[in-house]
Amino acid sequence: MKKSESCSEECSKTWIQAGLLLAFSWLLGGLGLQSILENSNLATAFISHASWQWGVLHLFGGEITHDAEGHVMVLTSFLRCLVAIGLLQGFFVFLAALRLRFHVEKVASAVFRMAAWGMIPGVWGILWLVSLINQWGTGQDILQATLVFWVSMMLAGWLCEILAISTSSTSGPKEISGISSPLRPNWKQHLPVFIAVGIYVTCFTAMNWGLWFNLRLPHGDSAMYEEHLWNITHGKGFRSYLDQGLFWGEHIQFVHLLLIPLYWLWPSHLLLEFCESFALGIGAIPVYWMTYRSSQSQKTAVLVSIAYLLYFPLQFLDISIDLKTFRPISFGVPIVLFALDQLERKRFGSASALLLLSLSCKEDFAIIIFSIGLSLLAESIWQTIRERRKLKKTQAANDKIPLTKQKEMIFGAAFLVAGPVYLMFAMNLIRSFRSGVEVHYAGYFSKFGKSTGEIIWNMLTDPGLLLGELLTINTLVYLLALLVPLGFVPLLSGWRCLSCLPMFVLLCLNELSQSPMHHFHGPLLPLLFWALTTGVAQKNPLQNLMPRLKRQKPIEKPLPIDRRGWWVLSSALATSIWFTLTPFGIPFWDAGSNWNGAKLYFPDERAKMFDRIANLIPPTARVASTDFVHPRYTHFERSYDYSNYARKVSGGKVGVPEDTDYIVIDTRHPYSSIHSPDEVREYREHPEQWELLPDRTNGYFLVFKRRR
Repeated sequence: MKKSESCSEECSKTWIQAGLLLAFSWLLGGLGLQSILENSNLATAFISHASWQWGVLHLFGGEITHDAEGHVMVLTSFLRCLVAIGLLQGFFVFLAALRLRFHVEKVASAVFRMAAWGMIPGVWGILWLVSLINQWGTGQDILQATLVFWVSMMLAGWLCEILAISTSSTSGPKEISGISSPLRPNWKQHLPVFIAVGIYVTCFTAMNWGLWFNLRLPHGDSAMYEEHLWNITHGKGFRSYLDQGLFWGEHIQFVHLLLIPLYWLWPSHLLLEFCESFALGIGAIPVYWMTYRSSQSQKTAVLVSIAYLLYFPLQFLDISIDLKTFRPISFGVPIVLFALDQLERKRFGSASALLLLSLSCKEDFAIIIFSIGLSLLAESIWQTIRERRKLKKTQAANDKIPLTKQKEMIFGAAFLVAGPVYLMFAMNLIRSFRSGVEVHYAGYFSKFGKSTGEIIWNMLTDPGLLLGELLTINTLVYLLALLVPLGFVPLLSGWRCLSCLPMFVLLCLNELSQSPMHHFHGPLLPLLFWALTTGVAQKNPLQNLMPRLKRQKPIEKPLPIDRRGWWVLSSALATSIWFTLTPFGIPFWDAGSNWNGAKLYFPDERAKMFDRIANLIPPTARVASTDFVHPRYTHFERSYDYSNYARKVSGGKVGVPEDTDYIVIDTRHPYSSIHSPDEVREYREHPEQWELLPDRTNGYFLVFKRRR
């Protein structure tokens, strides 16, 4: 009887604490939501400007006015904000209660934890208010730039509490080092991963193809790679007529040439898009293997592999923020992941072969080989030192290093040297194809110098300049964008987290790489997931902090491996709500968003009008065309770029080459600056040389033919 009364009192206490915390987080959440809605710069981190205006006016009873100085003023109803937060909290609490079958004590504990997660945006709101009152501009900039991650962490916590209910395994892994016996699962264990990969590949292939058919796919840095294959198979060399010269003068990048056997069967850019999505998708398989090996939990391995597919920086390699869809650098992600899996299996030969293959994806992977060598060498030395210390304590000291550790040290040292050596070789090779001109991406680090040598020297000898470029808000946002979707779990991996540092520093110093929504971060992703697959099974370093401070015996608790897997999956889900291009995110359905699915992936009037001129020009012609229609002419005799850039094929001048037969102008593409025939410089300056063909497209496309 006393025991039941004690349990009842404990449950009542928990419910009171949970209710108070939930009410407090509800009030703070309402204030935070009101602050966000009344500031368009904050609100548009989640939805488009048009949706924000509609929501303010219709859902939250607000109004948009101007003050005496003409500044925009937005007022919303605090009561409606409270109602919205209350409904959101109530929905998640109901889901948790439903999962717990309305068990009173368990629901009370779950509500308390969810209320604690709900405090995260409340803390942001307090800091925002303090920075406004004190007119702290830097604080406002930081809070504005990181707002979406505060909200994402709250949602991730709520999702984890719901998904992990009654499913967490309390048995720790048999081996925490992350390197154990090879995994030999049967095909049934892989089935959930195969299904997830199939969904990913189907979804992104459909979206990539939709961009192609809707004339939304640019030629530069996308369709130009398909032009390489077409020109090689037709005896024109490894080139794109986007500019003069072989492609070796841009990058040592040729992995896409391995697709030529398939390209003979289906010479289409659509093939390349499918192959890239497939390659990125199957990266989930080595992630599954490494996680299983580290955690000894199939469920955790499946969850982490699905999180890999939901990781929005990975998805932006498939379709970047500027809708560039195909880049050979993406093939390096699965190649390096399979190489890392082979390293964990102690198959150093096959791992080395795969890392060598990754260099064909781009010279940047030389930095990844260096980073893997650094991590492998440091980890091997550290483990050897620890083992010797243990042996000395047991009076069984042995000066011999195990053969496996010797191999790890040898290969680690080899990778450490081979990476920089190959990178210097590749840059010299690129210069030789550019007739000695500096590699073009030296301009990405212009604050450190003009040449590669000068840039490296200034980075090494001017720590003030280096730290000034690193310690910025952009670096913080970049770090959060990479780690928040993974729940910060890679930070638990120890030495493997070290392997991410060199590439991350270079990304932060790159003036064009402002976010992981382009492609520059591609080589870093395998290292992040290598660290993640180890970190997911590591002990929480804070678990025994308080007992140690109190000089008590450390608490020995089994690791909640599966719960950590749910946390990683929840983090990936929560962030993808705002950033993904797929139908799983808000931007896909937001009518005012630039990523709206109806606008991007379904043929509009412009695409339909192109069909009227698709067969107008003979394939033997040399065609100059604007960017988004340019991919449709890569199979012609020559396909030139029509733009305001001075091209070598045009003698270093702005204009089309002298051998151009046709000019095709897309007057309605996203960046079009030409809307009438008089605005076409060749037709305006030399009307005697060019004939404007009859309009068949209601002004959507202008076609000019050279008079011979």
